[in-house]
Amino acid sequence: MAEFFIDPDISKAKTINTDFYTEQKFYEAAKEKIFVSSLQFIGDTDLVKNPGDTYPFTLLENYLDEPLLLTKDKQNKIYCLSNVCTHRGNLIVYEPCKLNQLKCRYHGRLFSIDGKFISMPEFKEVENFPTEDDNLHQLQLNNWGKLLFTSLNNEYKFEDFFGEMMQRMKWFPVHQLQFKKELSADYYVNANWALYCENYLEGFHIPFVHAGLNQVLDFGEYTTEVFRYSNLQLGVGKKGDVCFELPQTSPDYGKEIAAYYFWVFPNMMFNFYPWGLSINIVEPLEVSKCRVRFLTYVSDESKFGQGAGSGLNTVELEDEEVVQNVQKGIRSRFYKYGRYSVKREQGTHHFHSLIAKFMQ
Repeated sequence: MAEFFIDPDISKAKTINTDFYTEQKFYEAAKEKIFVSSLQFIGDTDLVKNPGDTYPFTLLENYLDEPLLLTKDKQNKIYCLSNVCTHRGNLIVYEPCKLNQLKCRYHGRLFSIDGKFISMPEFKEVENFPTEDDNLHQLQLNNWGKLLFTSLNNEYKFEDFFGEMMQRMKWFPVHQLQFKKELSADYYVNANWALYCENYLEGFHIPFVHAGLNQVLDFGEYTTEVFRYSNLQLGVGKKGDVCFELPQTSPDYGKEIAAYYFWVFPNMMFNFYPWGLSINIVEPLEVSKCRVRFLTYVSDESKFGQGAGSGLNTVELEDEEVVQNVQKGIRSRFYKYGRYSVKREQGTHHFHSLIAKFMQ
């Protein structure tokens, strides 16, 4: 897969080969090479508020399709477990409920809330049983305030992906965030998941695509900061617009910041506004189709619908139109790659560099 090499010098680099967006083999390879190793957003601690609460879910449904389970014990510790029985592979918990123990409905195998094997009917004659393999697999579970994250392996540390965002936003009231289902939405986009991400990763297109957003952001002051597995686009507002009241400890103190746009590899966007946080998760569905989940978390309802964080549905539809046309365009016999704006496309160059690294 050497064709995915990206020159580290952005002034010399060419964009990633279009085969990545169009070939089924690369779409499939990205499952194990990119998504299994990365951190993924689960939801928040309100999914299991009380001891005994269990919450089954599928990690990246229709792509990774991994059945997982959140549980909470009597000491208020939350676990992320495989939701697959270690006997014959049946799902253990079918829907959110309250339980004292986890019991498989197929043959009665019993587990504790933390996934440890307890008992199994009709297994007295089985040799070398039970072993550690009879416990439910326990995954790493990381949290930032109420927000929960996991990974299917332990190749990377949570801080590798989220450390810079947590440090920059440590003043932000993450613990006060309340999920608003009625303000959240799913969008189905006829484009490869990576095309959607790279569109997010540059503000270059804002004056041309987002007339409304361009009215509240100072495009001349728009900047991108690149970290190891994440980056930040800093949305500076125009005078008089709704902006953050930043503490003196913030490195951005004194600036009119209307929005912090953090992207975390490979498919997560964390958009901080004075009213709260809009989390966008890009979920691959097919080579040329993805689902984008807009999850709205509010901390200050009095500011909702104002400033850079208003009209998100309009901005989304404008982005959809562009990336769907790009998906059509990259199939052209006459287009294989482009070049980067050194000033405006550092985020896209960074994203392509990480794809090349992981796919190798």
